[in-house]
Amino acid sequence: MRGKRFGTGAAMAVGALAVAGLALAPTAVAVSPDTATINADCGSFGSGAATLTATQDGTAATISVSSSGITAPIALAEDSITATLTMANSTGDDREFTGTKNPAMAAGDPVQVGPLNGTVASGDSLDAYGGSLTMTVFGITLTCTVTEPQAPGPFVFD
Repeated sequence: MRGKRFGTGAAMAVGALAVAGLALAPTAVAVSPDTATINADCGSFGSGAATLTATQDGTAATISVSSSGITAPIALAEDSITATLTMANSTGDDREFTGTKNPAMAAGDPVQVGPLNGTVASGDSLDAYGGSLTMTVFGITLTCTVTEPQAPGPFVFD
């Protein structure tokens, strides 16, 4: 009987420690702002405003890109665009966000890519201006040039 009580007590203590550990665990850090607007020239894909949406969880970050001014020149299947967003970092090396996530798009549909995955460090201040967005479709690579700083300002990561 004494062994059962010890086992039950030990299990309860381990459970209590696990709950306390969750309560004391650091919360996910956040990027600010979480959305920004850029203007980009993407050649035959078009040009215009695009919205960047950023998330952060520790050193892992994602950025999604959507634009009504930049359009698919042909119908594109889901997850058929390989994209790399390079962002200028005012506190160090540029950061790259890559991925192959996109919805299916008909010719003329607004381009959407992401989430694109990357790694950040606390204090990174990232702006697409000074960087680029490249998209590869059917072996053809298209580079978009960002024509002015993003608004309301760079993404700052905690």
